[in-house]
Amino acid sequence: MPKVTLLPHHEICPNGATLELNEGENLCEGLLERGIKIEHACDMSKACTTCHVIVRKGFDSLEEMDDIEGDLLDRAWGLEPDSRLSCQCIIANDDLTIEIPKYTLNHAKENH
Repeated sequence: MPKVTLLPHHEICPNGATLELNEGENLCEGLLERGIKIEHACDMSKACTTCHVIVRKGFDSLEEMDDIEGDLLDRAWGLEPDSRLSCQCIIANDDLTIEIPKYTLNHAKENH
């Protein structure tokens, strides 16, 4: 079972975490189901960038992003070459290390 290591984030996961997710599971949904309250303002419909993550390890195990995700990521705060929308990442068989950026562009932050 692949492990997902979250690097510490001052609000969402102050101490970091290591979770086991199932192969084929959606990263954003898996984090939420395991108590990691990652933002997802568009309810995972690929219409915003609030679930933006940086994949520090295991990036190549994820399916290639499509043009819509790439266009959305161009507007994300703290964009890096290994940035992805967590709602579009399907867990493969490799372990991942994920960093949640310090900020999002979500002006109306909600507690999901």
